[in-house]
Amino acid sequence: MQKIQLPYLDDFFLNLQTNNRSEETLYNYERDLEVFQNFLREINIDFEKINKKTILNYKAYLTSQDRETPRFQKGKKRLSSYSINRMLSVVRSYLKFLIDMDYKAPVSPEAIGLVKTERKHPRVSEFEEIVKLIESPTQFEKNNVIALRNRAMLEMLFSTGMRISELINFRKERIDKTGRVFIMGKGRKERFVYLTPRAKKHLKNYLEVRGTTKSPHLFIPYRGKNIRDKNKKISPNYLQEKVKRYRELLGLNIPISCHGIRHGFATYMAESGASVAALQILLGHESLDTTTRYVNASDRFAEKIHRKYHPLKE
Repeated sequence: MQKIQLPYLDDFFLNLQTNNRSEETLYNYERDLEVFQNFLREINIDFEKINKKTILNYKAYLTSQDRETPRFQKGKKRLSSYSINRMLSVVRSYLKFLIDMDYKAPVSPEAIGLVKTERKHPRVSEFEEIVKLIESPTQFEKNNVIALRNRAMLEMLFSTGMRISELINFRKERIDKTGRVFIMGKGRKERFVYLTPRAKKHLKNYLEVRGTTKSPHLFIPYRGKNIRDKNKKISPNYLQEKVKRYRELLGLNIPISCHGIRHGFATYMAESGASVAALQILLGHESLDTTTRYVNASDRFAEKIHRKYHPLKE
């Protein structure tokens, strides 16, 4: 089976870099285009020969579990409509680039329509469950340094509402003495978030045992007997797996993830009276509609409003 190579990929990624796109964006684009290349390889068709029917088949491919991941493994679960649309949008961006550069594009970017997204009712963990989760490294980690580091990471997530990618790439010098935290967020958008006194305390506990290191990152991996790896940073998979493990050990029913902690931050801030506009700034959302989805996620909040304002409540 021939290897399919998309043309001008180096130029495409160079264009993303020159437009100041983040490393994470470059990685995501590369990964999603690998899936598209895998698909073309499976159906044995050159990129130059694709048509609208090919795009239709690709959409069907993405909705099935027969698709291959970028590492040539079968997909373990069906992709959500949001993931499918992200992958289709990447191909569309690639085609637009080809046209902008006067290269030949076999199909129009407009030929790639997105799929209808499902509207799920968001599930937000109880506040007490989130607190148990962020405190759990102290309970379950045998290595004190790892316990203090993981506790500080989870405390920082819930204190600031930052994304997991922002946390693992965070640098120590971006925190000032007041606990104000400078974030270079998604799409290289800058914003400030804030540490609570509680989060500052646990971060201080971690820094006391972290020691000196040449790593630019605040949170660093440990190997063996507390040996610091100076050239690496915490991986997203590591923290996600740890959160999953803590959740299982605690016996929590709702699947709290790192993103769930961010979601909980927004929901409980809103319940306490935070404005949607303030939350939009803290979360780094470009669209207010995105923030509104977080605010409307709490069933208890809706119940509270109903009981307080319904005209026939008595």
